Amino acid sequence: MATEPAVQTEGLSKDYGGGRGLFDLDLTISRESVFGCLGPNGAGKTTTIKLLMAMIRPTRGTARIFGLDCQKDAVAVKRKVGYLPAELPQFGGLRGSEIVAYLAGLRGGVDKLRVKALAERLDLDLGRRFREYSSGNKKKLGIVLAFMHAPDLLILDEPTGGLDPIVQQEFYRLLGESRARGATVFLSSHILTEVEHVCDRVGILRQGRLIRVAELEELHDIHFHKIEILFDGMPPLEKLGKVHGLELLVRQGNRVSFTLHGDFEGLFKALAGSKVVNFSSHEPSLEEVFLAYYREGAPAAAEPAAAVAPE
Repeated sequence: MATEPAVQTEGLSKDYGGGRGLFDLDLTISRESVFGCLGPNGAGKTTTIKLLMAMIRPTRGTARIFGLDCQKDAVAVKRKVGYLPAELPQFGGLRGSEIVAYLAGLRGGVDKLRVKALAERLDLDLGRRFREYSSGNKKKLGIVLAFMHAPDLLILDEPTGGLDPIVQQEFYRLLGESRARGATVFLSSHILTEVEHVCDRVGILRQGRLIRVAELEELHDIHFHKIEILFDGMPPLEKLGKVHGLELLVRQGNRVSFTLHGDFEGLFKALAGSKVVNFSSHEPSLEEVFLAYYREGAPAAAEPAAAVAPE
C-alpha cells in the first residue's frame, strides 16, 4: 500500500549475548525522507541494517520495508532496495564490469548507460580487477551497485568511508538526485558532518538501544556554547559559579573558559560590574553536541559549575 512507511520496525532485537546486539528497536521512516542512524562502532547500526536486509534473523520483533516482511519477503524486499555494506564481499579476480553484470543479471537487468554514467561520475575504472582496487575504489563500486537500478530505498552502511572529499561531494549529489526522484534513504554513520549534508531526521543508537529520534535541527535542544572571557582584573568567579547551566569553568589568570547550556541571561547578570576586555562564544559542531549527548545517554542537564581550576 502506498500509505505504508518505507521502513517500520517493532521490538526488533538481535541478542548476541553479553549485552551486545540490538534491543527493542521501534522505528518508522516515512517515504521520500533521509534518515541518519548514528552511533559509534558497536552501537548496533550494522546489526540493524543486516536485520533489514535479512542477512541475519532477529531474536524477536519484526521489520518491514514498504509493508513487506524483511524475513518472509526477503527477495521482494531486495528488489526495492539498493544496499551498500560497510565492506564489500571479496570478488577476487572479477573485473568491476563483470561484478556489475553479475548483480545486474540477478536483478533482471539494469540500464547500462546509467551504470556507465555512475562510474564516470565517481571516476571508477570498471575494467580493473576487484583485487586491484584500492579501498576507495571498492567503495565506489559499492555505490555503483547500490544506485544502478534506481531503487526505491537506499540502505547505506558507512557510505563515505575511504572516499576522498571530491568523491564524497559527488556521492552527496547522487543522494540528492535519488531523493528528488522520490527515493527513501537509510544512512548509517558515525560521522556527524555526513548527516548535515543529507538527513531530515536522525536516530541515536547507544549500546544497542535507540535513545532518541529527532529532526536534525532538534539536536540543538541540547546545544551548548563554548565561551572564553578575558577580564580587566580578577574574574568574578563566585558569581560565575552560580550561573545556571555553566559548566567546566577553567581560570587562567584573568581569562576564564567554560561551556554554557541554555540562554545567556544569567551569564550577563553575573558579568555586570566587571570590565570585560574580550568575549568570544561559538556554538559547538554537531560532533560535539552528539558526543555530549552520547556521553550522558540523555540531553545534557544544566548544572552549576562544579569546580574552578587553580590559576
